[in-house]
Amino acid sequence: MRIGILGTGALAIALGGAWTRAGHEVLVGGRSPDKAAAAAARMGGPAQAVAPAEAVIERDAVLVAVSWPGLPGILRAAGAADGSLAGTPLIDPTNAVEHGVGELLTRDGRAAAEHIADWAPGSQVVKAFHLFAADQWSESRKPVTVVLAGDHDAALRTTADLVRDVGAQAAVLGSLSRARQLEEVAGFVIGLAFSGVDPTSAIPRVPTPATTA
Repeated sequence: MRIGILGTGALAIALGGAWTRAGHEVLVGGRSPDKAAAAAARMGGPAQAVAPAEAVIERDAVLVAVSWPGLPGILRAAGAADGSLAGTPLIDPTNAVEHGVGELLTRDGRAAAEHIADWAPGSQVVKAFHLFAADQWSESRKPVTVVLAGDHDAALRTTADLVRDVGAQAAVLGSLSRARQLEEVAGFVIGLAFSGVDPTSAIPRVPTPATTA
């Protein structure tokens, strides 16, 4: 696939590197050309640094991996308001939460992913990759499940393929309106982790058909 990445941080580098190793074409754009070049170099292979507006042209999917305060700016730089992402699967791993506390910063009851859909009209936003740290994708680790939420079946299928390409399995929770629920889970995990509690110890193990058969 032809993948665009907006962002130059740890998660962008880890996912971009994994997708490059899987044989995808990756372009990375950031607010700083120097940081974009450094990120592309760390991704390895044929990953290339370009301007944000270039990173979204004729892409099969775009990952926007920047902090919550930086999202409007990077999307503006990519021309999102003018429709540059219309019809494109736009993968959102954002955690709009207070650092170390986990309380959501979106006070209007809507998910960060829903705000992104407003800032990138016509895009096909999929919430994904927001629960695991970057090293999950840059090191050999136990397989995990990446939960997705989105309104467009084709975008969900594309994202699921990219999830499998980084060694995980995908599970669709529901429409983009469920993204708020996923973001609340991230806040729950972050809040417990920073208070010294293993979040997995607070979640009951529920048997599934696969484990009870």
